[in-house]
Amino acid sequence: MHIEPGISAQDRLLAVTTLSFDIAALELFLPLTAGARSVIAPRETVVDGGQLQALLQESGATVMQATPATWQLLLNAGWTGDPQLKILCGGEALGPPLAQALAQRSASLWNLYGPTETTIWSLSACVGTAERSVEAASVPIGRPIANTQIYVLDEQLQPLPMGIPGELYIGGDGVARGYRHRPDLTAERFIPPPFQPGARLYRTGDRVCYRPDGSLDFLGRLDHQVKVRGFRIELGEVETVLGQHPNLQGAIALAQEDRLVAYVVADGETVTGSDLQGWLQQKLPSYMVPSAIWILPAFPLTSNGKVDRKVLQQLQLDDLPAADLERSTPTAELLVSIWSQVLGLVQVGLHDNFFALGGHSLLATQLISRIRAVFAVELCLQQLFETPTIAGLAAHLEATHQDRESLPPPLQRVPRDRNFPLSFAQQRLWFLEQVEPDTATYNIPAVVRLQGDLHRTALEQSINVLIERHESLRTTFTVVEGQPLQTIHPALPLPFTPIDFSDLPRAELSVQLLAMAQEPFDLTCGPLLRVAILRLGAAEHVVLLTMHHIVADGWSMGVLIRELSALYRAFATGETISLPELPLQYADFALWQQQWLQGSVLETKLAYWQQQLAQMVPLQLPTDYPRDAISTRPAATHSFQLSQPNSESLLAFSRQENVTLFMTLLTAFQILLHRHTQQTDIGVGTDVANRTDADIEGLIGFFVNLLVLRTDLSGNPTVREVLQRVRTVTLGAYAHQDVPFAKVVEALRPERQFQAMPLFQVLFVLQNAPMPPLDLPGLTLEHLEIESGTARFRPCALHDGNRTGSPRHLALQCSTLCRRDDRPSLQPLRNFIGESVRSP
Repeated sequence: MHIEPGISAQDRLLAVTTLSFDIAALELFLPLTAGARSVIAPRETVVDGGQLQALLQESGATVMQATPATWQLLLNAGWTGDPQLKILCGGEALGPPLAQALAQRSASLWNLYGPTETTIWSLSACVGTAERSVEAASVPIGRPIANTQIYVLDEQLQPLPMGIPGELYIGGDGVARGYRHRPDLTAERFIPPPFQPGARLYRTGDRVCYRPDGSLDFLGRLDHQVKVRGFRIELGEVETVLGQHPNLQGAIALAQEDRLVAYVVADGETVTGSDLQGWLQQKLPSYMVPSAIWILPAFPLTSNGKVDRKVLQQLQLDDLPAADLERSTPTAELLVSIWSQVLGLVQVGLHDNFFALGGHSLLATQLISRIRAVFAVELCLQQLFETPTIAGLAAHLEATHQDRESLPPPLQRVPRDRNFPLSFAQQRLWFLEQVEPDTATYNIPAVVRLQGDLHRTALEQSINVLIERHESLRTTFTVVEGQPLQTIHPALPLPFTPIDFSDLPRAELSVQLLAMAQEPFDLTCGPLLRVAILRLGAAEHVVLLTMHHIVADGWSMGVLIRELSALYRAFATGETISLPELPLQYADFALWQQQWLQGSVLETKLAYWQQQLAQMVPLQLPTDYPRDAISTRPAATHSFQLSQPNSESLLAFSRQENVTLFMTLLTAFQILLHRHTQQTDIGVGTDVANRTDADIEGLIGFFVNLLVLRTDLSGNPTVREVLQRVRTVTLGAYAHQDVPFAKVVEALRPERQFQAMPLFQVLFVLQNAPMPPLDLPGLTLEHLEIESGTARFRPCALHDGNRTGSPRHLALQCSTLCRRDDRPSLQPLRNFIGESVRSP
């Protein structure tokens, strides 16, 4: 390694690898043996491209070794390169585009290959001009380093010629002696070569082939390692454990469309896929248990007598004998249907983990509401965490006798011959409007730039259908005998505001939009929905849609977008409109809530919150401004992004700990608040959709409720210990989410401050409500952001960029942790999320 890639006494190597990884030994000792220097990068620096870039420059490093993911992180942060830097890239396959980018920004680029079993590096390739083209099919892993021999062999351990793929075997001084206390695995991987008596080869399991120049190309794995739902799984390990079952002759595990499945051949005894899944649950982690196990009379074979995995991959459920399908109860079959609807999956196995399939707290609420509707039982969220599989949940439902009197009364549609009461959430917002009238604080603006041929009539017709379809969009609020009531008006066409801004300078457009979005609503006379169509040119428009929060929430925006897309497409193309009928309206929910949550029912539910939040000490957050002036300062949004590797690590960690992504992020955030305040009693607020009945999921309305999540951080707990405390607190809060926040405040009577939220000072929200794309035929759409309003509390909103549980964009809106330049330091949160997952 002193020769190639080469290191001298004048070099300075920046070490970025965790000390527990094998490559760290090379980063520390290789420079020392050459008289060079090592600069050790802190872990929080390595996971942040901006900090790593700064350290790379400040340290004067001339050599750095990292994985492709780390180099990509550096490039994403805007690193322009260093002509004095020697880049060493290893640990993962290096793709041509990244190789081109790195080669153009460095003194030299080396692609390195080698497993731990052969002392870290075994092959190296200086990526030259030929590999700098993006069109190159692959980047070579090169030739062996000194005192190392490589062989490309077939299944009979015979050498293969150039261009013929085979398995890579490595020999030489770097080959290890074997695995500690694993003689079976040692014998499998470390073999004596037939052509060199007394030597030892390591069988890598990697598929390679020779290039014309004698270097090697890496083509992938041979040992069936796969990645399913973020977990790396050795299929052979699953097959080995299945093969230990006394009633099986053989087993094959495969990955099919991000699902782990298995095919087995039984020895004649009665055994089912469900039985085998339950058996595996006792022997393997849940993510390694196949979601479906299909029993075959025999395996399909190739012409040379081996199992034909390609044929198995092509088998469909309908191809299998009916007698060999999973045996399930009617309860389990109903649950399969419910899970498929909620998760949006075609197939769900009896032993699939709900949260490993992408489920989170919001989807869990939908799941529970559907279970209530189908089975007429009240299932708590805690039970879903304890039995997150269909098999376990079905057994619980069948064995548990439910107390029918504990169930809330069913939601029903009532005659429209009256004025309806406000829901508890609406009452809270209505009261705040009376205290601070003529304000735009609770306006919800949405701005979209449309480029293309806008069918304006179709757009107006679509919006008018939405107003007719959703009573909340034609509701106003009046006071009768001192009580606020809802008044539902007949459906009338909305007065649109056509405005020609074609002569308006583009720099002034945002100013005009902000002014229009901040125009206050009068709750006593509607509509509480405004739509302005702004013409910027013949093929360019901006649509500004503004609603008052008292008639809509974040979930409602997803409903509106989904239905608006369908209606516009129908009106613009002449297709038939087929939106499903709404069984209920918001007024039905408001009346039901007021009639149910009162008397002993409300007192019983409030008892939890009175105990949970008793004597809670408010957070003493450090601020640069007087506390009474914070809520009047303009609020700004500052954001950062997690890298894809960090996102996947977060999800994998959450699944392993049997928690949701929200719980993991909240844990990191509350520990960070503890570090800022030195308090151990940490309470933050959060939004909950509060749509606990399937019949109200498709409504536009203000259902959202506020919960207070209070965590005890005393006793210097580890991150994992805090996570379990957060899990308990969150599940308890979700189980009592139907108690209106206003009622909790009334019961606890905290000290009130004008323009400040009672009970909490920071709002923490994971934005993962269903939000389909707005798709209008013939138009290209661009969402425009409008920053408006003031900071009533200090919110931290984490956005799930693709609504599938993989966090791509995290945005923090905060005024209490501000410096004088109004730019909150977000880096501690970003670093701490990664730190918490790596060292829980």
